[in-house]
Amino acid sequence: MRSTVFLFAALIVMGAGWGMTLPLTKIAVSEGYRQFGLIFWQSAIGAVLMGGLCLVTRRRLPMHGAALRTYLAIALIGTVFPNAASYQAAVYLPAGIVAILMSLVPMLALPIALALGNDSFQPRRLLGLALGLLAVLLIASPEASLPDRAMLVFLPLALIAPLFYAFEGNYVARWGTAGLDPVQVMAGASLFGMGITLPLALLSGQWIDPRPVWGVPDLALMASAVIHAAAYTTYVWLVGRAGAVFAAQVAYLVTGFGVVWAMVLLGERYSLWVWAAFGVMMVGLTLVQPRPRFGRAAGF
Repeated sequence: MRSTVFLFAALIVMGAGWGMTLPLTKIAVSEGYRQFGLIFWQSAIGAVLMGGLCLVTRRRLPMHGAALRTYLAIALIGTVFPNAASYQAAVYLPAGIVAILMSLVPMLALPIALALGNDSFQPRRLLGLALGLLAVLLIASPEASLPDRAMLVFLPLALIAPLFYAFEGNYVARWGTAGLDPVQVMAGASLFGMGITLPLALLSGQWIDPRPVWGVPDLALMASAVIHAAAYTTYVWLVGRAGAVFAAQVAYLVTGFGVVWAMVLLGERYSLWVWAAFGVMMVGLTLVQPRPRFGRAAGF
């Protein structure tokens, strides 16, 4: 019983942490910082943290061809492309809306998984996918759903990040990680992310000077990067201890906490249409999530 309570506590803390990164993203872009500068420093902080963890645990960072391809793929589809879109979306959309749309990841992953042969068709999961689409329509259609109707054109931008995260999960499921463990993958991908975004930040004028004095956006960026690295490591540990099905429930918590943190930290308030979309999305997420096999309780 004590072990079960501890696992649930870890799940809740992880969801609360990842959920907080969504309003922190909004704060990071609030005074003019833009995507390539932010992604570079997020990757740099991740590289230091994950690289340090590799050193402490005496993990070697392989540099053979298959490992390099894995680092590059994860850096692009797991960091550079989705984060570039989400940082841009955060400029124009409320953080709570972005949090709700982020829960589309498992729904968007389903048709990709079916196309790649990573999963099998189940009617209930197709219904979950339809409910996810309905939730997006509830946000996009009514006049009262968004604070400003001009924000509507930026909703597709907020859908890019969950789409790429869905690709990332299927990439790993289909082609694996070349024998690398998750800490090695994140360390290597962070290094590649730095290499990709450094010239983009410099050429686009989005470079962020790291020298003090640091403002609120700088602190939000650092906090978000540290929280993400800690939550990712916790997720990997939780999958090993409690199983992938149990750990996958964090999707509910990330969305829920993302909305709550946006209300607390940013003072956001939402219409009934948005709350209806939130409820529909949670039901759809329940239907799409995989079930434990052979009648075993998830992870126990």
